[in-house]
Amino acid sequence: MKKILCLLFTILSCQFIISQNQKLNKLKARQTQVGTDTTQVSRKSTSNKNIKNKEATIDLYKIISFHRDTTFVDTTLSLKKDYKFNYLRKDNFNLISFSNLGQTYNTLSEDFQNTHTLPLFGARARHFNYIEIEDVNYYNVPTPFTELFYKSAFEQGQVLDAFFTVNTSKQFNFSIAYKGLRSLGKYQHILTSTGNFSFTSNYKTKNERYQLRAHIVTQDLLNQENGGLKDSDIANFETGDPEFLDRSVFDPNFQNAENILKGKRFYLDQRYNLIQAKDSINTNIIALGNTISFEDKYFQFTQSTENSFFGTAFRSNNIKDKVSLENFYNRFYLNYQNNLLGEINFNVDYNNYNYGYDSVVILNDETIINRIKGNTVAIGGSYKKKFNEFELYGDFGVNVSGDFEGNFLNASGLYNINEDLLLKASFNSSSKAPNFNHLLFQSDYINYNWDNINSFKNISTQQIAFQLHSNRIANISLDYTTINNHTFFSWQNTISSVKPMQYDGVVDYLRVKLNKEIKYRNFTLDNTIMYQKVTNGEEVLNVPEVISRNTLYYANHFFKKALYLQTGITLNYFTKYNMNGYDPLLAEFYTQNETKLGSFPRLDFFINAKIRQTRIYLKAEHFNSAFTGYKYYSAPNYPYRDFTVRFGIVWNFFL
Repeated sequence: MKKILCLLFTILSCQFIISQNQKLNKLKARQTQVGTDTTQVSRKSTSNKNIKNKEATIDLYKIISFHRDTTFVDTTLSLKKDYKFNYLRKDNFNLISFSNLGQTYNTLSEDFQNTHTLPLFGARARHFNYIEIEDVNYYNVPTPFTELFYKSAFEQGQVLDAFFTVNTSKQFNFSIAYKGLRSLGKYQHILTSTGNFSFTSNYKTKNERYQLRAHIVTQDLLNQENGGLKDSDIANFETGDPEFLDRSVFDPNFQNAENILKGKRFYLDQRYNLIQAKDSINTNIIALGNTISFEDKYFQFTQSTENSFFGTAFRSNNIKDKVSLENFYNRFYLNYQNNLLGEINFNVDYNNYNYGYDSVVILNDETIINRIKGNTVAIGGSYKKKFNEFELYGDFGVNVSGDFEGNFLNASGLYNINEDLLLKASFNSSSKAPNFNHLLFQSDYINYNWDNINSFKNISTQQIAFQLHSNRIANISLDYTTINNHTFFSWQNTISSVKPMQYDGVVDYLRVKLNKEIKYRNFTLDNTIMYQKVTNGEEVLNVPEVISRNTLYYANHFFKKALYLQTGITLNYFTKYNMNGYDPLLAEFYTQNETKLGSFPRLDFFINAKIRQTRIYLKAEHFNSAFTGYKYYSAPNYPYRDFTVRFGIVWNFFL
C-alpha cells in the first residue's frame, strides 16, 4: 500500500509540475456518442489572447503494441469494457476465478497456437497476471495522460492500477505504471499480495531514421496457500449449513504454506533505416534492427512444517522449494518494406538459458540433476502484404543449433468483403519441448522429484482456424487442433501425488464460438457461446462441452447527455465436466478424472456509469449463490466466490 500511495503522489506531482510549466489552463472533454469518443483537450494561453487555441484530439493519444500496431486511448463506456473490468483487465470468458482476488484461474478453454521454440518456465498458474514482453505497450501522446484504476477486493484490501505517460518532446515518450493488490479473502490463509511495476520509453529521431523502444518490468506475485477444503468439509459447504456461511470457520488442508513468483526484465529494441521512404509512392525502406532482453525470475514454495497432503518429505520443518530461470535473448533482424512487394523480415536469434536448482538430488539410487543450461541459435522471418481488401501475413522460426529442437509456422489471410463482413483464415504448426518444470523438478517432498529430459518428446501441434466478423450476422470462430505428445500434469492415485505425463496418442480438439448482439431501442442482449469437443484423448484434456455468457442490459444518456448509464444482468454458465485440480506446490493445474464439477449459473447485476472521462462500476457478483445451491467450485475442493458487492472506477486525466 505504501508503494501505491507513493506512486500515486509522484504521478499527481508530475502532473502538477508539467501543467505549471506548460501553463495548461483546463481540460475540455466532451463525449458526443457512446461508440466514438471525440474528446478534445484544449490548451489556452491566458497571457496572450491572440494565440490560437491548440487542440489535441483523442486519436493523437497513441498506444503502440509490441507488434507495432497502433490504437488510441478509449474513454468510452461499453459492455466490452465491463467484461475487462477485472484484476487481469482482460475479457475472462474462458476463465473461472478462485475465491480470492489475485489467486489464480482455472482454464475452461485451451488455445494451442504457439510461436515459441523453447520451453516455458512453468508455474503457469502464477502467470495470469505476469507481464510478458508481448504485453507491454508504448505510447506517444501530445499532452500528459494518466489513468487510475481502482476496484475493491475481498476483506481488508483493494487493487489499484496507476499509469502515467508524457512526451518530453515529439521524439521521446516515457511511461510509468504500478499495479498493486492486497486481499485477505473469505477463507483462512489465502491472502494475496502482488505488485507489477513497469517503465517504458519510446524514442525516434526527427527524421525517424533511428527508433528505440525499451522497458523495465519488475513483479512479485505472492499467494498464501491452504490446499482447499478438506474432503470432510465438502458436505458442510454444499448443504449451505448456516454455521459455515462464515467461510472463515472452515479448517482447510493446511495453513502454513505460500508460494511466490518474482521476476525482473530489461528489454531494448532498436532499429536504423538504412534507406528511407522518399514519398508515399516510393516507399522502399531497408532497416537493420537489434533486440536484447534479459529476464531473471524464480518461483518458490515454502511451508513451515511437513504436511501429508503432499506425501512424505526429506525434512519435517522449513520446507523450501526454489527454482530459477535466467534467460538472455538477442535478435538481429533485417527489414525490407516496399509498396508492391510488402514487408519482409528476416532474423537471427540467440538464446542463453539457465534453469534449475542449487544442488542435485539422489533418490532410489538415481541422480536428479540440478540444471538445464545451454544456448540455441534460431532463424526466422515474417511477411506481410495488403492487396486492396485482402491482407496476408506469415512468420516462422526454427532452432538451428542447441540442445532443444523447435520450430513454428504461422500463416493467416484476411479479406474484407464489405464494411460489415470480414473473413479470416489461419494455420499454425509448431514443435517444442515441454515446459521446464515438466522436464526437471526438485522438491523437499519426495514425490515431487523427476528428471524427464531424455524421456519426454517434443509437443507437436497443428491448428487451422476460421473467423467471421459481422455486426449484422454474428461473430463466429472455429478452430481445429491436433496435438501429438500432449504433456500435462496428472493425479496419480498410487502415490497420491501429481506427476508430469506425456500422452503417446493424438489428441483432436474442436472449438466453435459464436457472439451476437441483439438490440431493441435502449435494450441489448449480448450472447456468447462456445462449443468444445475432444476426441482421441478425452482423459488427458478435460474441458466443458459448452461455455456461455449472456448479458441483458439497458443503456441510455441522462441529464442532457452528461451521464451515460448501463444496467443489466450477466449470466455465466458451463456444463459439468472433470474439472482440473490445482496443486499449490507446483502452481500448476492437473488432470483428474474422478470429480465432475460445473453446471452452476453465476448471475451478476451491474450498474455502470460514465461522466466525462470517469467510468464507475458497481456490481453484485453471484447474487444467486444462496438460492441456486452451493455446489459451485473453481477447482476440486476450491469453492467459487459467494455473493458480494464490489465497486470500482477508471479515471482518465488529460493535461
